[in-house]
Amino acid sequence: MATTKSKARDYRPAHVKRLFALSGNQCAAPDCTRAIIAKDEKSVIAKICHIEAASYDGPRWNQSMTDDQRRHFDNLILMCDECHTIIDNKDNEAEYPKELLVGWKKQHEGKLLYGAFDRQPSLLNMVISQLTEVDFDDNEESSTGASQSFQIDDKIEYNSIKRNKTLIDEFKIFNGKLNSLYQTLEQESSFKIERLHRNIKRLYIKTKGKYILDSDDRMSIIQAHADDILEDIEEELLKLAEDGGETFSDDISFGISVVMVDAFMRCKILEEPV
Repeated sequence: MATTKSKARDYRPAHVKRLFALSGNQCAAPDCTRAIIAKDEKSVIAKICHIEAASYDGPRWNQSMTDDQRRHFDNLILMCDECHTIIDNKDNEAEYPKELLVGWKKQHEGKLLYGAFDRQPSLLNMVISQLTEVDFDDNEESSTGASQSFQIDDKIEYNSIKRNKTLIDEFKIFNGKLNSLYQTLEQESSFKIERLHRNIKRLYIKTKGKYILDSDDRMSIIQAHADDILEDIEEELLKLAEDGGETFSDDISFGISVVMVDAFMRCKILEEPV
């Protein structure tokens, strides 16, 4: 009889792509040099590991976490099969606490994070070009204006963002790189960036509508589902970019994250503090 996968192991594709893109094809354990992709360059020989356990009988179990937090990118680390077996051995739990593994993840992924666009300079341009080709069949209001008269931390708090705060904090530093690209694109076509922001705004309106439905208490529902809305939009942007027929590497998740966080800062996604 088939078993149902627990939600804690139902990883979002965008998170998996980001894990592999930030792996450098190497186990995250600092003393391990094993590859996570086999020599055929196709077969995956790594394991997605939970820093805090996916189930109550696993190592580093945190009862207060939700399954959405357990399956989130911040709680996942990519390791070779041997290192995964070692850190998840309950007899070794005291030797591999949460704090140690969080440090491993931060150190390992930090090496790759800031070099993504050096490895693939045209990545942002490809992502933007693909997202501007999308036609949304709706008539929702999608004004591209935004005052930006708020602090980013205020908007995070106002919308009650929790598990994706780290994403915003890490990727907002690429805003300058994206602004430089926007300036170049606007010289080539004044409508391209406007269309990009309009498409993202429409996607946000469509996505939040799935949660709000006909409720009168719109803001409290947005606050309760802000992280879900962000992650749904990330998944949809990734799908739209990949559906264009281009061959993208896992690095596409970088471009999507940069564009999405920038759109959040410009108030195309989630609500402006009042």
